[in-house]
Amino acid sequence: MAQSLNSKVDLTVKASCHNGLGSTGHVMVGDHAFEYYNVRNVEDYVQIPWEEVDYISASVLFNKWISRFAIFTKRNGHYTFSARDNKQLLRAVREYVSEDHMYRSPNFFTVIKDGFKYIFSGFGRKK
Repeated sequence: MAQSLNSKVDLTVKASCHNGLGSTGHVMVGDHAFEYYNVRNVEDYVQIPWEEVDYISASVLFNKWISRFAIFTKRNGHYTFSARDNKQLLRAVREYVSEDHMYRSPNFFTVIKDGFKYIFSGFGRKK
C-alpha cells in the first residue's frame, strides 16, 4: 500500500496520467508533494516532492483553456497529467512552486511560425 507524503491535503481532483499507457486516478496537492494515485491499481502511483520539481509547463489553447501540463523533475524526467479543472489544480500548485518556474509551452502555430522564421533566416547562419 502506498504511503502518502502529505500531512495536509489542499486539493484532490480526478485526473489522468499520460506517461506510457494512460491511466485515470486522483491527484492530491499537499504540503509536501504532488501525488497521483491510479484508481484501478493502488500500487501504480507517482509522488513528486516539491523540492524535486524543476519547473511546470502547461499547454494553453486559445489563451484560455489548459489541456494538460507536465511536471519536470530535477532527476527523474517529466510526468504529464490532465485533470478535470487544470486551472484550479495549477493554482493550488502555485502555492508550492514559484511562478517563475511555471511556463506556457509553445502551441502548434508558434512552433510552425518559428520553423518558418528559421528556414527563411538562412538556417540560423550569421552574416
